[in-house]
Amino acid sequence: MSETTITTQVVKLDAESTSIILLTPRQLIWRRFRKHKMAILGMIGVALLLVFIIGGSIFIPLDRANQVDLKANLSGPSQTHLMGTDSTGRDVFNRIVYGGQISLLVGLLAVLIEVSLGTVIGGIAAYYGGWVDIILMRFTEAMLSIPSLFLLIVLGKTFGKSVQTINIFGLSFSGSVGIVILVIGTTSWMYLARIVRANVLSLREMDYISASKALGASNSRIFFSHLIPNTLGAIIVSSTLGLAGAILTEAYVSFLGLGVQPPTASWGNTLTSAQSFIQRGAWWLWVFPSLFIVFTILCINLMGDGLRDAFDPRSGKNI
Repeated sequence: MSETTITTQVVKLDAESTSIILLTPRQLIWRRFRKHKMAILGMIGVALLLVFIIGGSIFIPLDRANQVDLKANLSGPSQTHLMGTDSTGRDVFNRIVYGGQISLLVGLLAVLIEVSLGTVIGGIAAYYGGWVDIILMRFTEAMLSIPSLFLLIVLGKTFGKSVQTINIFGLSFSGSVGIVILVIGTTSWMYLARIVRANVLSLREMDYISASKALGASNSRIFFSHLIPNTLGAIIVSSTLGLAGAILTEAYVSFLGLGVQPPTASWGNTLTSAQSFIQRGAWWLWVFPSLFIVFTILCINLMGDGLRDAFDPRSGKNI
């Protein structure tokens, strides 16, 4: 068996059958990724989590998740309440389903802002260079000096309870959700900008970029059609790991009572309500939300590690 790599394709020659298999870049990435067993487990875990959250919201209406039943307050796990109830008799299982939606929504929208800012700023700085690069990179370094957690706590404390309720897809969220998303997204793009800048600096010297310029392609076409697609691997990996960080940030800020505000449920503020009842033996109030946070972060990080290896061209020797 021998292997020869030609640009982005791999040709495999089988000595017995003399068959030739051409692998596209996507097939190469998938082959590297599926060899990472822990990444596959992480992907399966994320898929199961999405099924749980999305499927649960189909069968469990939002009103039931916020339904108060003082007669059943602080009830342990049972057939009626699979994960017990909180201090006001609300079902913890139902709250975790809708809390997961908020946590993932915050993470995804924050990452969307992060990717948009990081890609555009890093790409433009590298492509145009000169004074544009200097100004944008000095701005990036200035943003790195801002303590995002401190800013999030201050804004959450100041405006969290005064912002109006947000309605998305027929669901109502406390206005603090928007503050959490905005702060996390606008204070986490700097590392991605540096990664994109480094990639574009090497790509802009390639022959196909020079050929595109010679053929009269505009700067915007070169930037969005040639440079950014070839940086997509680094962007995807950074986005995956950034999603885990955003979910964790939302969790501990909400745990401090400065993030997502009740009655909107999130895994973080579910833990907040559990603090006063830990000594009373209500272990289910903190165990189940904590397990879901740990499980989610672990699965996303495992999947991100696998994607990092899959997009690494140096992994071609292991296909």
